[in-house]
Amino acid sequence: MPTLPDGYHSLIAIFAPVFSQRVWRHVQVLVMGAILAPGKRTVTAVLNVMGLSQETHFQTYHRVLNRASWSSLAASWILLSVLANTFAARGTVVLGIDDTLERRRGAKIKAKGIYRDAVRSSHSHFVKASGLRWLSLMLLVPIPWAGRVGALPFLTALAPSERYYQRCGRGHKKLTDWARQLLLQVRRWLPQRRLVVVADSTFAVLGLLERVTRLANPICMVTRFRLDAALYEPAPPRQPGQRGRKRVKGARLPTLHQVLADGHTVWTRVQIHHWYGERGRPVDITSSTAVWYHAGQSPVPIRWVLIRDPLGKFRSQALLCTDLTVQPEQIVQWFVMRWQIEVTFREVRTHLGVETQRQWSDLAIARTTPALLGLFSLITLLAHHSTQHGALPIRQAAWYAKSWPTFSDTIAVVRSQLWRQIILQRSLAATDVHKVPPDMLEHLIDALCYAT
Repeated sequence: MPTLPDGYHSLIAIFAPVFSQRVWRHVQVLVMGAILAPGKRTVTAVLNVMGLSQETHFQTYHRVLNRASWSSLAASWILLSVLANTFAARGTVVLGIDDTLERRRGAKIKAKGIYRDAVRSSHSHFVKASGLRWLSLMLLVPIPWAGRVGALPFLTALAPSERYYQRCGRGHKKLTDWARQLLLQVRRWLPQRRLVVVADSTFAVLGLLERVTRLANPICMVTRFRLDAALYEPAPPRQPGQRGRKRVKGARLPTLHQVLADGHTVWTRVQIHHWYGERGRPVDITSSTAVWYHAGQSPVPIRWVLIRDPLGKFRSQALLCTDLTVQPEQIVQWFVMRWQIEVTFREVRTHLGVETQRQWSDLAIARTTPALLGLFSLITLLAHHSTQHGALPIRQAAWYAKSWPTFSDTIAVVRSQLWRQIILQRSLAATDVHKVPPDMLEHLIDALCYAT
């Protein structure tokens, strides 16, 4: 079995306690093969690229995913620990949460449903697709050698469709219920760190916000906010001798639609860094605090922020933050980081073969996609180790100039280290290497590294 380069081995070996010794040998092959394989990320494609196409006991590699006893949750905890220690050793830990659709078909895939396809849909065109819905938590941190914020997945859960729960005779577990469970798990893992979670409007739900804010160490949520939400002043203090139940809200406040249309609203112009790909972007903001309340729900104190574009290129929008002490500009800065989640979803489809898997076993399905998303973070860690010996090489083209490395450069660096290690270990390949001019060998490795 090919072994990992020394620097890479120490990073990957921290996951060994999750598996038995026998399973761990196969796991290393699957990890290396998943990084090196272009195109589909099936187990057979991994075995082919690792030179194991004649392995008669190929089923043992399938059993790592569909039968072996190991905990995905334990692997997620280890991955988060390494990511946090590497990129966010101190200060606030900013997380992003979002769902994505893995387009899959097949009669044996029980958890699939029909969902809106966000990749193919637009404001004017609605597209539905059959597939699996995944909810992923990612660490949002600046990557020093990439010149941008990276969204690094570490915990992903399958959120089955309502039809699946009906067939099972169980009550439907909503996407926000899954989100609450994942966030509470991360709070157990990082009990002392300040957590900030950014999300889109799907997670602007009173039940979820109320639950994470009443923890002993509350989680700060930043989400997109609807402009017609019912806002109120805080409940007035209870008077001595006053009868009846305690009030939960005060007087009704204007909606954000009304604040936006009010000519007396005071706006402040601020410069937001890394605004959706732009280095700096001027926006107008106004902010205040209120109590968000809906009948039958617990009230949640929030700070809302209205954003208006002085250039007139996007519609005005609103954000909410459950921490009333945070400055409005910081809230906007945190929320802009959320876009990197969409970038990560795109990269794992392009470079790591998400949606090309072909398992139908429930356990294999529940493990493979989270593993591929986690592999994105692992590759970033391996590349970070490589940058300690020099800057990451950037592949340029006449039609595509870039100043900072992208994920294609990141995975190419890792593949380059692995291919060189494999070539050195295979005696027949080493013999052939001496017959190939060094510059031609470098071109061959480069082609292998950038293959998708």
